[in-house]
Amino acid sequence: MQTQDSPPRSTDSAPSTPFEWIGGEVAVRQLVDRFYDLMDLEPGYRELRASHGTTLDDARQKLFWFLCGWLGGPQHYQERFGHPRLRMRHMPFKIGILERDQWLACMDQAMGDTGVPADLRQRLNQSFFQTADWMRNTPA
Repeated sequence: MQTQDSPPRSTDSAPSTPFEWIGGEVAVRQLVDRFYDLMDLEPGYRELRASHGTTLDDARQKLFWFLCGWLGGPQHYQERFGHPRLRMRHMPFKIGILERDQWLACMDQAMGDTGVPADLRQRLNQSFFQTADWMRNTPA
């Protein structure tokens, strides 16, 4: 599946999906691990971290599975759980502007720390913002 963030297809060896562009499963795992490590380390992500409970193991694995498919790679998440239904699955958690912005900042920092190419990082940030803003379920 090609997403709106896919680089243009060409006859050269350019990657055809963001999943390939980012570097496949190894790179997605590094990104997800850095994202959750930052959540634990950085005080600026305190509210975001608090919304994840005592352990991050389950969330870490599910985000890895989800991002692989969302980026155009293997559909690990859908094979296990069906359609992501992101908004429904996140309704039990307070997601306001603060949580949205912390999630986006944490992911952007993780992308920078793991060497996601700048042009892909910019495209992903735009898509992440649209999704994260749609996930808000509280006004503030």
